[in-house]
Amino acid sequence: MSHIVHPYSHRLGIIKDWKSRWFGVKGEYQKRLKGDILVRELLVKRLRGMYVAGVDIERGPKQFRIIIRTSRPGMLIGKSGEGAVKLKNELLKFARKNALSGFENLKLDIEEVRSPESNAAIVAHMVAEGLEKRLPFRRVMKQTIDKTMANRDVKGVRIYLGGRLGGAEMARTEELKKGRIPLQTLRADIDYARERAHMTYGDIGIKVWIYKGEIFADKATPKK
Repeated sequence: MSHIVHPYSHRLGIIKDWKSRWFGVKGEYQKRLKGDILVRELLVKRLRGMYVAGVDIERGPKQFRIIIRTSRPGMLIGKSGEGAVKLKNELLKFARKNALSGFENLKLDIEEVRSPESNAAIVAHMVAEGLEKRLPFRRVMKQTIDKTMANRDVKGVRIYLGGRLGGAEMARTEELKKGRIPLQTLRADIDYARERAHMTYGDIGIKVWIYKGEIFADKATPKK
C-alpha cells in the first residue's frame, strides 16, 4: 500500500516554494519558527470569512514582511486603509505580548487573488460557508465543483467531506471528483487545502484538491 503524502510538501523545491522565507537571518531559530507559526494561526483565525488564500512570511535582516493573499482585498484593507492599519497594530500588540522578535520593522502587504475559483483554500472556504448556512452538503459539493471546473485553468477537482454530514448520528465521509488529479506526478500543479465547517453538532472536515496542469509540460517527453 502506498503512503498518502501532503501534495504541497511533496512538491517543495520542485514546483512549490516555502511559505516562510528567511534571508540573512541567523540565530534564534526556535523563537523565529514559533513566531511564524503563532502569527499564521492568528491571521487564519482573525481573517476567517475574508477568503484568504494564503499567508507568506519573509524575514530579512532589516525587515519583517507578511503577505496576505485574498480575493476580497477591499474588506481587509477597509475604508482609507483603516482595516490594514488596525490589523498591523493587532500584530504588533500580539508580538509584544508573546515576546516575538523581528517585528520592529513590520510591513504588511495585501495581494489580490485574480481567480478565486481555482484556489483550493478559497474553494474550501466556500464549501465551509455553504455548510454553515445549513445547505445540503451534496448540493454544495456539486455546485462548487461545477463553478471550479468552469475556470479554464482547472483540469480537475476533488472535494472530500468527513464528519456528521446532514446532522447524522454517525460520522461518515463523502467524496466528489471531476477531471484528473495526478497526485504522484511531481510536475503536476496540485493546489491543496484543508478547512473546517463549524456546525452545532460538531466540525465537518473539508479537503480540496485542484489540478491546474503540468508546470513543465513543454519539457515533457512527446508521445510517440
